[in-house]
Amino acid sequence: MRVVIALGGNALLKRGEPMTAEVQRQNIKIAAEAMAPIAAGHQIVVTHGNGPQVGLLALQGSAYKPEEAYPLDILGAETEGMIGYMLEQELGNVLPFEVPLATILTMVEVDGNDPGFQNPTKFVGPVYDASEAGELHQQKGWVFKQDGNKWRRVVASPIPRRIFELRPIQWLLDKGAVVICAGGGGIPTMYERGKERTLIGVEAVIDKDLCSALLARDIEADLLILATDAEAVFTGWGTPERKAIFKTNPQRLSEFSFPAGSMGPKVEAACHFVNATGRVAAIGALADIPAMVRAERGTIISSSFSDITWHVEVPIPGGASRPV
Repeated sequence: MRVVIALGGNALLKRGEPMTAEVQRQNIKIAAEAMAPIAAGHQIVVTHGNGPQVGLLALQGSAYKPEEAYPLDILGAETEGMIGYMLEQELGNVLPFEVPLATILTMVEVDGNDPGFQNPTKFVGPVYDASEAGELHQQKGWVFKQDGNKWRRVVASPIPRRIFELRPIQWLLDKGAVVICAGGGGIPTMYERGKERTLIGVEAVIDKDLCSALLARDIEADLLILATDAEAVFTGWGTPERKAIFKTNPQRLSEFSFPAGSMGPKVEAACHFVNATGRVAAIGALADIPAMVRAERGTIISSSFSDITWHVEVPIPGGASRPV
């Protein structure tokens, strides 16, 4: 099979963890070990989130004068290189030496008239207390929205329209390479108004899951996996009535509401891919990637399923539980 694996930003840097290179490398090592068994028998393309990393670079850039700070498209390109480098290295440590690895800087076209520019929703950077967020809003003009019981910066998240590097991605796959691309949803770009052939960067962050679904569709992937820090898609999350969905179809899944800042985009992207291609998508935990390929864990979404099958929750030490 050809499998697109989208690693969520929170899967690579868990909530509350320090944003150090050492912590990120350790999480990427876990991701590489989870993906290695898949690469042994299938073609894989790896995408990844970059929200925490872009936010960190933006904070580092605040040492410059406002007019000298680097825009988000360039910060996005920097994170593609940084995370791609660590993914290549850790995958190379667990895959056979002869398996080629390649990271592609990936530009993605967006529409300058996208309504996302009027309503920023994409979380970037670390979490803050309300008072800290208020101070940064006053100092830098950043927009913040609540994320759980904390606050995070939000920026525009336009819909991805076209991936420019599709041909080299396809060429690399045809040569047996593991391809890392479209990091952070790709580098947001658009054609300058009045200049049909002049491509420019855009101050935005594209949703990684929607871009991964577009990529999976365009390269005719058989399976799209959206890996995150949750073990499945839950209804009633955070309540005693929570239930983990095991198998369902896009129509039944669309009957539920999921948070826009976390599971919502993953569900939307998975349903887009399944509806557009008739193939299969899965959402679940990073460590469960091999089991998701076998349709044994996570939430499996396919038009072939007529209704919803639920996971059974079993207790684990400490009073918590997990779906099986």
